[in-house]
Amino acid sequence: MFDASVPATIDNGCLKIPLQGKGTKYKIKLSVETLTDDEEIPPPSDKLAAVSLLQEGAFSSPTVEKQRFTRHVPVKSILCRPDGGAGLAGQKVLIFGWVRTARLQGKGSFAFLEVNDGSCPAYLQVIVDASLSDDLSKLIAKGTCVVVDGCLKLPPQGTKQKIELKVEEVVSVGTVDQVTYPFPKNKPSPEHLRKLLQLQESETRLPFATHSFFQSQSFLYVNTPIITTSDCEGAGEMFQVTTLISATEKLERELMENPPPTEADVEAARVVVKERGEAVAELKSAKASEQDITASLAELANAKLSLSRTVERSRLKPGLLTGLQLESYACALGSVYTFGPTFRAENSHTSRHLAEFWIVEPELALADLKEDMDCAEAYVRYMCTWLLDNCYDDLEVMAKNVDDGCIDRLKLVASTPFVRVTYTDAIELLKEAVAQGETFENQVEWGIDLASEHERYLTEVVFQKPVIVYNYPKGIKAFYMRVNDDGKTVAAMDVLVPKVGELIGGSQREERYEQARGDWSTSRAIRVVPGLETSWNSEAFRIRTWVGAYGSVCYRDGQHQRRYSLPSLSWKS
Repeated sequence: MFDASVPATIDNGCLKIPLQGKGTKYKIKLSVETLTDDEEIPPPSDKLAAVSLLQEGAFSSPTVEKQRFTRHVPVKSILCRPDGGAGLAGQKVLIFGWVRTARLQGKGSFAFLEVNDGSCPAYLQVIVDASLSDDLSKLIAKGTCVVVDGCLKLPPQGTKQKIELKVEEVVSVGTVDQVTYPFPKNKPSPEHLRKLLQLQESETRLPFATHSFFQSQSFLYVNTPIITTSDCEGAGEMFQVTTLISATEKLERELMENPPPTEADVEAARVVVKERGEAVAELKSAKASEQDITASLAELANAKLSLSRTVERSRLKPGLLTGLQLESYACALGSVYTFGPTFRAENSHTSRHLAEFWIVEPELALADLKEDMDCAEAYVRYMCTWLLDNCYDDLEVMAKNVDDGCIDRLKLVASTPFVRVTYTDAIELLKEAVAQGETFENQVEWGIDLASEHERYLTEVVFQKPVIVYNYPKGIKAFYMRVNDDGKTVAAMDVLVPKVGELIGGSQREERYEQARGDWSTSRAIRVVPGLETSWNSEAFRIRTWVGAYGSVCYRDGQHQRRYSLPSLSWKS
């Protein structure tokens, strides 16, 4: 620490600060210019040039860091400094935020407020004198939005705060009725928070880290269509897209009276077109009158129009995954990825299903399953390391309120290689567990799709770390996955993590055209658009990995349901 009892001196352009318990003085080179009377003193170009505090051998700037486009100072720039804000004592600041807790002191002569503006998890203690407000009780209600102008000062010794704000002017922007305020004083449950989606903080850090990882690995980010006519997975129900109708009642009535066409409807329309065409041909061959032929041609045109509308209504839908588009990009660009929303229409309300969620889809050209697994593992470990380096304050809040083991779990994943085990070996491990008395709701046998309870048992009990299961049975995976030499399994993999289960799924594409084409007629085939030229998508098959973005948030936070990790939520209702 510097010695405040001995004044600093300037010698030959150097600022000399005496240090306690040191034999030397710390020097700072100064640049001094003479200004004329009409010149204004320019702001310092380097905020670290002016130094008033020396702590643990490192300087902290006494200048408050302000946001460029606002007049107020973020609470983060005060409290998230190495010195906890102590070096800013004496600075005047304007802040805004919401009151978390408050208490009256001195028989109502002043109040302590804990204010947070959402920029960080910490709260700034604010001291408000009763003379500054007509009714101090309006300021101490939990959730009240206030704008505060005042001076930062050091609190008395022995208090937990490093800095506090002495208020000079305060304005209550929005008062709160404590009777109807939705957040109770005690800790709210996740179910209760789900009802207050508009009040949840949006998740922005993991998407930023996702882009950072793939950009650092020379992947190119591409945008793919959200509304598409293809179902590249065939594994889930898809929503139908229609034009918006202003009257909701009219839309509901029309949907009940005229539901979306089925495949049978499309086929029936084709039959009508064929019949009308044959009728026109018969009339022409029989040399019918021009009036009869014209009428029949009109009926044929109407039938064709009806067919095109029926087919279009049956095709247009929000996509599940974007494999078709990504593969065409990868043919020209190499390694690509996209990151965006996807939709499923199953009427499912489990802890693992959502109607709308975001997903990361990388595509690598000329890569095999091992490289796919390497990429997936590197991504997960990067995300864990990034969170520990950049979001530790948030993690401490999650550890305190949700899962006290989340930080240790992230550290373990960031520093430990993943276990890799074949599907066959994983089934054998589960069978051994059953033989030793472990019970599962879903039967364990070769050929099943691993349930969540199986995945969590492998990660939480058997290995106690993330596990990559690979070489799945051919019958439970998509047709485009490369068939292994045994003819029974395909080059597919899933990354399983504790608390969540499946986090990432990926596979090596089938590059053998005849092998892939043979599978199109089997139960593993996807539903494709009629008339689609399959060679467009089969020239060079690759590996592709998908990552459930909100599964990543679940793993970070220790949440057991994906819906608890979304800032806003959609499900089929």
